[in-house]
Amino acid sequence: MTNRSLGVRRAALLAGPVAVLGLLAGCGSGDGTADGSRTEPGTAAPATDSTAPSASQDASGAPSGVPTDAVSNSLTPSATPSPAGGTRCHTAELSASVGRNNPGAGQENFPVVLTNRSSRTCTLYGYPGTAFVDASGRQLGPDPERSATGPQTVRLAPGQSAWAGLSFANPEVSGAGTATPAALLVTPPDEEDPLKVAWKGGEVPVSGNEASVRLIPFSPGTGA
Repeated sequence: MTNRSLGVRRAALLAGPVAVLGLLAGCGSGDGTADGSRTEPGTAAPATDSTAPSASQDASGAPSGVPTDAVSNSLTPSATPSPAGGTRCHTAELSASVGRNNPGAGQENFPVVLTNRSSRTCTLYGYPGTAFVDASGRQLGPDPERSATGPQTVRLAPGQSAWAGLSFANPEVSGAGTATPAALLVTPPDEEDPLKVAWKGGEVPVSGNEASVRLIPFSPGTGA
């Protein structure tokens, strides 16, 4: 598949109504709760666990215990149309990476990849939580938005990957205010602890009418 066709596909998937996505809480099947609150399908409770790492826990600004090395895999897992149940992938079982940009139609399109590094098969359903942060862990720009694309359950055997699309208007075209993040925090669906990935994609929009960052839900593979 060519880079151009991937960019067009991601841009098409991102068209349509969008809803605001939480800063760090991944959106998925809703089979977990936080502080006893009820989580509706397709959403996730905000991170309130006192054991969750914070961006100030080490000198680099990375949450302690969060892998920073990205591991991706070209194996293609299977997918089904139903929400994930108790077999969902947990943060500690995953590694995160950001794939190569496939720009198109004035949009920058990046695959956000999660890879199963555990010894069991687990599932992802829905959207990741994402946030651009500076070196001190402070969020840059508004919370991302979800596309209207319906999610699917992606089964990941050990070593397999799934990707979610992250897209925003090219700031040189849109005229949005920009910043260059140090990292992207990625939270798996229905989880609270993020994975930190060094951001190498250049400037991102953080202010103005065209500062929106949009997400499409997980699909099998790496998006490459």
